[in-house]
Amino acid sequence: MSISSSTQSDPSHESTASPSIARIDLSALGHNLDQVRRRIPTGCDILAVVKADAYGHGALAIAGELARLGINRFGVATVQEGLHLRNAGLAGSILILGALQPQHIEAVVQHRLTPIIHDGLMAEQLAKLIPSRARPYPVHIKVDTGMSRLGLAPDDVLPLLQSSSFRETLAPEGLMTHLADADGEEPTFTTHQMKRFYALIAAIEAAGIKIPLIHAANSAGILRHPSTHFTLVRPGIMLYGYHTTTQPDNLPDLKPVLSLTTRVVQVRRLDPGQSVSYNRVFTVSRPSTIAVLPIGYGDGYSRHLSNRGAVLIKGKRAAIVGRICMDMTMVDVTDIPDVGTGDEAVMIGQQGGLRITAAHLATWAETIPYEILCAIGPRVRRVYR
Repeated sequence: MSISSSTQSDPSHESTASPSIARIDLSALGHNLDQVRRRIPTGCDILAVVKADAYGHGALAIAGELARLGINRFGVATVQEGLHLRNAGLAGSILILGALQPQHIEAVVQHRLTPIIHDGLMAEQLAKLIPSRARPYPVHIKVDTGMSRLGLAPDDVLPLLQSSSFRETLAPEGLMTHLADADGEEPTFTTHQMKRFYALIAAIEAAGIKIPLIHAANSAGILRHPSTHFTLVRPGIMLYGYHTTTQPDNLPDLKPVLSLTTRVVQVRRLDPGQSVSYNRVFTVSRPSTIAVLPIGYGDGYSRHLSNRGAVLIKGKRAAIVGRICMDMTMVDVTDIPDVGTGDEAVMIGQQGGLRITAAHLATWAETIPYEILCAIGPRVRRVYR
């Protein structure tokens, strides 16, 4: 699949585009994939999670590069996301990790997408609508071992696999569960989940049912719980350069794939007592220089970073001051000489000897790197290298 992105190919587009750019380093993606491969056993396959537009990185380009690097299984959240990849020419297996709706079944079959089965009724509906030419149709069974989210209770799985839906129409290609606390400091709950999952696997095998793909490990499971690797793992955030483990002896060598920059559009001089932005939550106490950046929460740059976050300008840290607006962010550049219109501001990335990552933004905004990355909106151009 060729990579499609809004790069320098269209001069007219360049002349009118926003100065806010997310640069995607595909070599960093390959490096992170290699880190995954080093941590899983021989024979264990990889399903790359590219839902939410590949965590804000651009699903078409990311999936295309991963396919070039030998990945042939991909995970998305919705049928719409799966169709987006398939219609762009991605030939590999695409697993729909979210709930399947009856009205989606025709498109799923037509485009060879693989659904998960999360309840018995959905299995019956799917079996009734699968045309004879497509039988047996591959599906993955999702088991709730403790996440208390989407999935079948373990006791309901074997009866379902022995039902007429599976004897005649559906083929159990995969059995999966999701870890609720794989990145937690204590392994107790993950161990509890795995005991339930292993017991179910044993019961299925005793019944003579063969399921080729068994999977439970997300990024944290890959790093911290080798017992969850089975025959398939599902890396997500790890591919994009971040992890959530707190264990210092198992930190992976990951490279952030995305950097985010914009340009100063105005520089303001304020006197003591003047305030910045909405609700006057920041007032300058000294003669100050404020730079205005054309990026805000409408671009996915969180309002929770107001008066907390920072950017890099001329290799120095500039604090965010006042409320972040829908389209603009203000930063204090009083102590950075000669800042002017057009200067680059690094929101995520490196400038000089300093670096700001999505993990830093997540800490300031009291959230997780996943949300920071997924929130970056379509007004921000993606440029791939």
